[in-house]
Amino acid sequence: MVFETAVKVRFCETDALGHISNISYFIYLEEARTDFFGELGFEMGVGEWKFILASSKCDFISQGHFNQKLTVISEVGKIGNSSFTILHKIVDDSGKHIANGEAIIVYFDFNEQKSEKLPEWFRSELEKYKSEK
Repeated sequence: MVFETAVKVRFCETDALGHISNISYFIYLEEARTDFFGELGFEMGVGEWKFILASSKCDFISQGHFNQKLTVISEVGKIGNSSFTILHKIVDDSGKHIANGEAIIVYFDFNEQKSEKLPEWFRSELEKYKSEK
């Protein structure tokens, strides 16, 4: 199963050449991740937040432009003891492949300032979105 987030490119997210600015892709990936966490049942308040971003990358495949409608397709890659990887693919409304993203997320206790073991219920939810690749 995959999770999808729709994004419409705003003018302020483009550069002087009219392309999506490279930093904007990371905003789209963050939006997809937080929507995904909400879908999995997590509270979206700061006091309840359980995730810390350990690594994030984006590979740019094709140019994106102002007012383009994009979809961020998210799946889960590797699931570890206290972390997991989210794999993203960004496509436009014609299906054109725009970018790939990857994020390593750590399940984190902010009070103790250390990682925590993924709860079994959460691991089970992540498995539903596990990539076939």
